[in-house]
Amino acid sequence: LGDRMAPPGDTQCPGANLAGADLAERNLFLANFEGANLTNANLFAANLGRAVLGLADLSGADLTEASLLYADLDGANLSGANLSGADLRYAGISGTDFTGATFANTTMPDGSIRNS
Repeated sequence: LGDRMAPPGDTQCPGANLAGADLAERNLFLANFEGANLTNANLFAANLGRAVLGLADLSGADLTEASLLYADLDGANLSGANLSGADLRYAGISGTDFTGATFANTTMPDGSIRNS
């Protein structure tokens, strides 16, 4: 994960323990983090377009200004995550836990803007 410009789909970390990882501004397009532990990870402005994050634990993660276009977040835990300015258009969010998450100018899957 050291290269900020990894080739699309090059990051395959299903089930990995990346708690507290600094992945800010990384190109993680098409990455596979299914079931991974990303608690308190720094994903500021990361490109997670089409990433697989189903069943991942992103509680407390900083996803400020992250791109999650078409990402699979089904069953993920985003409790307490910061989604300010994040783009979730077309993302799958079935069963996703957003309890206590921060929304400020967040683009939701249907294109609506959420602030709370």
